[in-house]
Amino acid sequence: MKRRTALQTGLTLALGTRALATPHKTGLEMAEQVLTRSVRSGEVEAAALFVRHRETVFVRSFGAAQTRDAIFLLASISKPITVAAVMTLFEENEFRLNDPVGKFIQEFSGDGRDRITMRQLFTHNSGLPDQLPQNQRLRAGHAELAEFVESAIRTPLLFPPGSQYSYSSMGILLASEVAQRISGEPIDSLINQRVFQPLKMKHSALGVGKLDPELLMRCQVENAAPESGSGDANAKDWDWNSDYWRSLGVPWGGAHGSAEDVGRFLDAFLHPQHKLLQPETARMMVTNHNPPGVRPRGLGFDLGSGSGGPSQSGKVFGHTGSTGTLCWADPESDSLCVVLTTLPARPGQPHPRHQASHRVADAVSGSCRNPPGR
Repeated sequence: MKRRTALQTGLTLALGTRALATPHKTGLEMAEQVLTRSVRSGEVEAAALFVRHRETVFVRSFGAAQTRDAIFLLASISKPITVAAVMTLFEENEFRLNDPVGKFIQEFSGDGRDRITMRQLFTHNSGLPDQLPQNQRLRAGHAELAEFVESAIRTPLLFPPGSQYSYSSMGILLASEVAQRISGEPIDSLINQRVFQPLKMKHSALGVGKLDPELLMRCQVENAAPESGSGDANAKDWDWNSDYWRSLGVPWGGAHGSAEDVGRFLDAFLHPQHKLLQPETARMMVTNHNPPGVRPRGLGFDLGSGSGGPSQSGKVFGHTGSTGTLCWADPESDSLCVVLTTLPARPGQPHPRHQASHRVADAVSGSCRNPPGR
């Protein structure tokens, strides 16, 4: 069976796929055991695991996630999804990577902003901060997305553009604003039309859109990221589980989706087939764009084994999320892994998502060192 056919049929397999050779099965079952234990102990309320290695698909759900279609707040996995939608406009020659952002957002000027390029928004070396100084006030006041954009346009830069790396959610926000101004479409609609629909990601949305509320998993907000309220009782009307935040759909971290859908997204970069982007554009997104001495980043994607992929592979790409999510893909082993949990990234040390991911990485790496028939 050809790999593409196998993937398409594998994506429809019932839970409990067992078509793996013994060495693979052992490693993936160990990943399954990690998540099972974390749920049984009460550490994690819900989790989902989706793995594809060559022709084989392995899917599990845990705890409150009663089905493979369970939907999680993806957090920063939203970033490469947003950038992919923006890059469809790049393919239409609406912008170039070295275009200044001010070409599209005229009020974004002064104090070094004129030098910030579209590429730098994608690769986290623009000088824009991760979160706004007034983030909590905006969220507590149930601000619209446009208010976040207005504040990001005016916020002081942390350093001269291009001089260093600093993770920046606001960079992704302004990239989405450029896309909205070019296309005339709200960013949630643009992502739905250009990413989710072509890839048949039926259980995904920026915000919650028309997703089934019964499938939405609750985030464990205790000890969560400060910008989410860290479990403060006074933040319940704007934290990760609030109707406000779920519906706002921030392009840097507000996408919801199932593990299987995230797998479909990653596979569009492992095996690009024009459904999302042209192959050369897809490869561009998972290639380093930062200068020497600056942390390597693709366009929206993190690169290297930091997301939990095989450490010996030089081509791993993916992303993590502060809600307890993780995904990676490895071209060298033709594999991808998605681990979604409801446990915030901060309190879990080691976090079950990383423990499970490492078991998967070891399994697929071992199969590459010892291919079938040897």
